[in-house]
Order: sequence, then C-alpha cells, then structure tokens
Amino acid sequence: MADPALSHASKPEGATGVLVLADGSVAWGRGFGATGSAVGEVCFNTAMTGYQEVMTDPSYAGQVVTFTFPHIGNVGTNPEDMESHGVPGAVGCLVREDVTDPANFRSAGGFQAWMEKLGKVGIAGLDTRALTRRIRLSGAPNAVIAHDPKGEFDIPALIERARNWPGLEGMDLARVVSRDEKQAWEGSVWKLGEGFGRSPRDSRPHVVAIDYGAKDNIFRNLVKAGASVTVVPAQTSLETILGLKPDGVFLSNGPGDPAATGAYAVPVIRKLLEMDMPVFGICLGHQMLALAAGARTTKMHQGHRGANHPVKRKADGVVEITSMNHGFAVDNTALPDTVEETHVSLFDGSNCGIAVKGKRAFGVQYHPEASPGPQDSFYLFEKFVGMLG
Repeated sequence: MADPALSHASKPEGATGVLVLADGSVAWGRGFGATGSAVGEVCFNTAMTGYQEVMTDPSYAGQVVTFTFPHIGNVGTNPEDMESHGVPGAVGCLVREDVTDPANFRSAGGFQAWMEKLGKVGIAGLDTRALTRRIRLSGAPNAVIAHDPKGEFDIPALIERARNWPGLEGMDLARVVSRDEKQAWEGSVWKLGEGFGRSPRDSRPHVVAIDYGAKDNIFRNLVKAGASVTVVPAQTSLETILGLKPDGVFLSNGPGDPAATGAYAVPVIRKLLEMDMPVFGICLGHQMLALAAGARTTKMHQGHRGANHPVKRKADGVVEITSMNHGFAVDNTALPDTVEETHVSLFDGSNCGIAVKGKRAFGVQYHPEASPGPQDSFYLFEKFVGMLG
C-alpha cells in the first residue's frame, strides 16, 4: 500500500521531478541535474558534508541517496573531491531545500551543473524526513527517480518499472564499477594549499589492491601509510595477483550483494588465506574476507550510511566515529570458530570488524579512509602496512 506521507494524488503546480516507489507511493518535487529517469534502491545518508564524495562513491551504484542534511550543494563541486572517475556511483539524489549558488573558496562549479554533466538525476523540495522514516520503518524501497523540465510523467509506467527492478539482493555490481585494467597507483592524500601528494619512489612494501568499486582515497591512504600500490580489476585471477609479487593484498569497498560477488572473489581470497598472505578488507572487501573464512552475510533492513557512526573496538573498548556505506553485513550470530569479531556497531550491535584466527588477515565494515568523515581509523592502514615488513 502506498505511504500516505509520501503520496500526492495529483501533480502540484510547477513540479518537474518525481520519486515513484514500487508500492505506488509518489512524491513530487523540483528536478535538477540530468533530465530523464533512473531506477534503484532508495537509501539515506546522514553526513552533513561530503555530498560530492558520496555521489561519486562506486559503493552507491544502483542507489538513490536521500540526504538527511537539508542544505546540499551549497559548497559547490571541484575536481579534487571526486572519489571515482568514469564509473557509476549513485544514480541520483533527493534533497529538502533547493540547491543554491555555491559559497566556498574551493568551489569550481555548481552542484546542479555537475549533476547534469555526470548524468545524475536530482529532486529538491521533498519531505526527506518522511522518506527517511519510511525507510527506517519499512526498509529500503525500490524506486524510480525522474526529472522532466516540462513536468510530463507517465506515473503508471514509472511504478511498473520500479516494481520490475529486481533489487540489490543477488546483484553483482562489483564487475560493473571495477576498473578494466591493472594500474600502478600514483598519489597520496590531499592537503590544503598543496593538493595531492606524490607516491615516494623509495623501496616500499607492495600492496596489490583488488578493486570491487574502490574509492580513490583508499589508495592514497595506503600510500600515506607506507605502501606502494598496484590496483587490479575485481575478477583478477590468483595467478595474476601472485605474478605481481605482492607483500599483501587489499580488498576494496564496492556495491551490490556480497554473496553474488563472492562467486568469483571468494575462491581467490581463500587461496590467499591458505598461503598466509597478509589481507586487509573494508566494506565489501570485509564481507568477501568473511565469506572466504566461512562466515555469511545478510541484507540489512535500512543499512548504515553516514559519517558519524560509532563503532566499539572490542579489544580495549575504544569507540571510533566512522564513515559507513553498506546495505549488507556479516552475520555475527553465526561466525565460525576461525573468525574473531573485533568491532561492533554501537547503533545496532551489527558486525563492524573481524580477524581470521591464525592468519594475518582482518577487515572492517566501515571506511577508515573517510572522504567524507572523521579520520579516527587511519591506524588500520598503518596496522596493515606494518604486517608487510
């Protein structure tokens, strides 16, 4: 049944954007960015900053992001805050207030024009509180987001499209957003007034990073922590990885159902564990490591997305404030004896970290590289690089 808090029987005057949920709910607003329509799962993100990084994070492929912070776009956009280039991120976004002209010294362009250039649909003027409440109570819905400057929409056809979309469960999106070729990574973290640092040419431990839909800042943090990095596609074979002579292997974040991606990723990771190769995974990579170690993953009711998620480190009780973006989680009610839970969410007790017993392998569900978010967890990159000698 359609949600009465989101449904409007007729199109309000001046409406040029519409969100149509699979249950028949319809929410009208003012479209911006690209014209046309896109289908995906509607989620919400609670971050107050970093909307450009969120929209270009490949982990959001197949998703429409509802920003709970009302003023999105007011700092503009710039080339330095892109987290990926040329691969899909979020298909669109939903915001409360109209996008205003940028007012930030780093801005190189407005959010509306940037969204249009990247082919992403936006809708302003929505009741994002009502939509967020809908997601929290009933789970993340499938929906179509559409923008037409003339305000002409075929609502029954959009409802049918939303209902026919299969959803993220069972969907392997890592192969869609992964890079196609091997890349020797260049560049370190960004600093105000200096831009991005360069990768030192000294002798460093070599990390092969498997790209399941990685954010660029991950690789910059590995360089900052003291590694040289080679990035390879998601479906790279074990033989190719070993041929690069890694001192350790990193498993990146990414979108979609971990069980689907695991069909080709898990066998490779299992072989790496058998060899006692140092392995570090985050987000989807964390879930891949858990599956390879015998654990299982589940679809979450609403997921965790934002830059303010408290995570408890079980070894000493320290709480890290973290950046998160995931709709699946490792099931911590059915961990095998070979897996130790190292971190848990203080919001809902879900798993946020594991270590494989007897191996040099660990993973966390959150994003220690932030972008956006706090940098409480950078030590994890140093911990991993420190394993490599």
